[in-house]
Amino acid sequence: MKVRSSIFASFILIFEVIGVALFLRGFFPLPVKSSVESKSKLSDLPAEPLTGGSPNSSRLPQPLFKRVVIMLIDGLREDFVLGPNGRLYMPYTRHLVEKGSSHSFVAKARPPTVTMPRIKALTTGSIPGFIDVVMNLNSPALLEDNLIWQAKAAGKRIVFYGDDTWVRLFPKHFVEYDGTTSFFVSDYTEVDNNVTRHLDSTLKRDDWDILILHYLGLDHIGHISGPHSSLIQPKLLEMDDIMKRIHSALVTKEAEGSLPYLLVLCGDHGMSETGSHGGSSEQEINTPLVLISPAFKRKVGNEQHGVVEQVDLTPTLALGLGLPISQNSVGRVIAAVLEETSLRDQLRFLHLNGHQLSCLLKDSMPDYDKAAGLEQFRVAEKAHGSWMKLYLEGNTSEVLTNMGKKVLKQYLEALAAMSSALSKQLGKYDMYSMIAGMVFVFQLLLVLLLAMPEALSGSAAVDLPVLSSLLSLPFYLLCLLLASVHVLVCTSTESSCYFCSLSWGLVFVAIAFSSAMFCILINIAARRLPLEPKIHRKSPLSSIGSEWTLSELDVLLLAGTIGHTLSLAASSFVEEEHQTWYFLLNTLCLTVFQDVCRKYFREQRGSGDEDELILPSKDSHPFAHSKSDIYSDKWLALATPPFTLVCCRLLRSLNQTGVQWAHLPDVGHWLNSSEHKVVLSLLSAFCLVLIYFLVQRWCSWVSKVALALGLLGVYSYRAAVDNVLFPWQHSGRTTSRGTVEARFVYVFVLGILFTGTKDLLRSQIITADATLKSRGLWEIYSGLVLLVSLLFRAHNLPVLCCCLLIQTLMAQFIWKKLHYDAAQTTIMHYWFGQAFFYFQGNSNNIATIDISVGFVGLESYVEAPAIFLTALSTYAGPLLWACHLVCYLSSERDRSPVAVSHGCYCLALLRSVPAAAYIVLVTVLRYHLFIWSVFSPKLLYESMHLLLTAGVCLIFITMEQSHSSSKS
Repeated sequence: MKVRSSIFASFILIFEVIGVALFLRGFFPLPVKSSVESKSKLSDLPAEPLTGGSPNSSRLPQPLFKRVVIMLIDGLREDFVLGPNGRLYMPYTRHLVEKGSSHSFVAKARPPTVTMPRIKALTTGSIPGFIDVVMNLNSPALLEDNLIWQAKAAGKRIVFYGDDTWVRLFPKHFVEYDGTTSFFVSDYTEVDNNVTRHLDSTLKRDDWDILILHYLGLDHIGHISGPHSSLIQPKLLEMDDIMKRIHSALVTKEAEGSLPYLLVLCGDHGMSETGSHGGSSEQEINTPLVLISPAFKRKVGNEQHGVVEQVDLTPTLALGLGLPISQNSVGRVIAAVLEETSLRDQLRFLHLNGHQLSCLLKDSMPDYDKAAGLEQFRVAEKAHGSWMKLYLEGNTSEVLTNMGKKVLKQYLEALAAMSSALSKQLGKYDMYSMIAGMVFVFQLLLVLLLAMPEALSGSAAVDLPVLSSLLSLPFYLLCLLLASVHVLVCTSTESSCYFCSLSWGLVFVAIAFSSAMFCILINIAARRLPLEPKIHRKSPLSSIGSEWTLSELDVLLLAGTIGHTLSLAASSFVEEEHQTWYFLLNTLCLTVFQDVCRKYFREQRGSGDEDELILPSKDSHPFAHSKSDIYSDKWLALATPPFTLVCCRLLRSLNQTGVQWAHLPDVGHWLNSSEHKVVLSLLSAFCLVLIYFLVQRWCSWVSKVALALGLLGVYSYRAAVDNVLFPWQHSGRTTSRGTVEARFVYVFVLGILFTGTKDLLRSQIITADATLKSRGLWEIYSGLVLLVSLLFRAHNLPVLCCCLLIQTLMAQFIWKKLHYDAAQTTIMHYWFGQAFFYFQGNSNNIATIDISVGFVGLESYVEAPAIFLTALSTYAGPLLWACHLVCYLSSERDRSPVAVSHGCYCLALLRSVPAAAYIVLVTVLRYHLFIWSVFSPKLLYESMHLLLTAGVCLIFITMEQSHSSSKS
């Protein structure tokens, strides 16, 4: 069965997306929803150890605290409170830390450092999975055993004000609450005032036991302008004043003889040097934890801050309130909180924590007997029983005290070991779904690779032996074998598998598809076996007859792409992937420069090649070039690769990215400082003018006017949000959200997109005019450029400007002049797109995602447009280069439609190889801790790229059909 290369590639991509989705469903399983009966109960607590006698009562020590106030400041970095600037930012809190009855710690949060997973960690004591990053946008009710449920079940009255994520996670748990939207990052004032307005009246009342306050303003300031913004200190002083009001009110209401209060100040996560979060840098995972209570000893001098895990707060609060520890908690009680209690109570608290951890260890690890810390806990429990026997006999000697301290130390060591072992056991994977998804993806990738000679041939068609495969005996034998394996796995597995839960109809379709792909793969491989590739110096990447011929550029493109994929097996190469792309791009420019020199100085080809243009225009005359034009084109072609190198080098300095050097100052930080606002304003204005001249050339006059007004609106928006200056702007002018200006730009974006779509439809349905089709495509591209220029921060406009400039020069003087074929052009577009992804300041760390762009022009949080705008801004580089490839290949009237098919096929191949490689990598390394902070974000990025490429290939098919119909 003959299939066009573009349709074949799109078919492969769509099924690869399904295979990757199945793999991700196994790798990121949905959260386990425990039933109410499975939650911890006071009646389930173990008896107090006692040697040589009947089991002692399951006595619980008296609760340590009567009331608890938790003040959680979103994005609060450890250095904001405990660092050198803590005395300036939060003076009252710092005084309590240094001189008051308090304990202060650096609490380490585990990645992903995003709000919803952190709230789950603080309340359940467990380490959430990476899929919670996605679920952070729409948090479902938390049914897992947690501190809030235990408190409500014990009759505690809980009041909450702040981030409405808590309300969604714990519906019907609060006697009073007021939630504020957490995703509208442009607001950093009202979002905190809505919390503070309830404070005074609530503190005066006695009808609550737990008060939780979640302040969002600091995190929003970080997203807007970073941790070094001038807005940070006023906001922290505001938080310090609130802390003072809470502490004063609690001290005033403290009654003699009653249990003391506990005031907790903490952060859910920190913020990176760019103001974002989600990754695993020190600034993101280090948060302050300050516990203030009259139950603690008053500090005499400056003490060293201890280091704890964020999940340690969960068992500490549970035992402090007299509640059972959540059954999935991996935290260990903070020993400093127990210091003022009796030795018997301290040992009992540690025993309860150790028993809970040992039970969790048995449930989560098959070979739990060999787990670190479990044997230590058993030894400590036995020694505890001996100590209890002596204690109950009335022994008061110093030997008993020393023995108790020794048991205490044994417990602490065992808790540390068990907690560490559980933390490394990040989750249970659905291996059957992962393997099934991996098999699908690899079958499709091998078919894609083996079909390459035919797909890139002159006919651009692939002969798939579908019918012969379906009628062959191996196909039916494979179906029987896979069905047997499926039945065997689903009936013998102890845990539930997603693939096993599917209906038999879907399973049969998947088994038949996999068997058919395997038979097709064998048939194509048998047909390709005699072929032997050979290298030829000057030929393009295409198949002539039955031989592959590769030029020097082809060898670089293939070796670079494969080498990049192999390099990502190391976590350091993933973290610093931008360095790989910068190197490959520089090498590509030098190779292209060599080709230009060879063309103009060694081979001295005819001047007929200089007659071509990238896109047709009304006033273009392809053969009306004079000798002076040819001469200037020659020197412009020679200047293009060095100019591209210079642009890339300048863009590298604009945004520091990666992990190792992300903290270093860059040009972007310099431009965003208040003293350089004039420079940023002039640079932004220049870039917007240059963007207009680069884009408007192939647009209709209506789109030209709309583009000009839209770019003026972009500058007005940046001035409204105080990023740049207007010449007539007053210094005392208040900053707005720029909602009106942004919506003004959106109107022109929609207008340009509508005009382009109308021209494109006319060219395909009514006139079959190639010029009209090219203009329509370019107008759609122009609308996309206008939208991206609105979303990009002001200092990133040079990235967009250089992107358009390089595209124009490469298309005009390199790709057509040197007769690069569709495959070579596609790979170069892919390389440039990947490099510009990092030029924007992105990395393989979710902390570099700028979520503030999701609210440009919005007055409140609306999920769909926020996600769309954030994704568009993040993937703007690869998307612009992919769209330019569509415009470029579809505009070549002098070439057959095979170019479009070749481009689609190469894009599919380029995206499939790294996706398949990552699936294998995360499967092999799934139990390593760094997989969650390094490889998991990269896998999600690759999945998004795969989905984006599938969409671009569908556009390619449309363009190809349009080209074919216009030819006929």
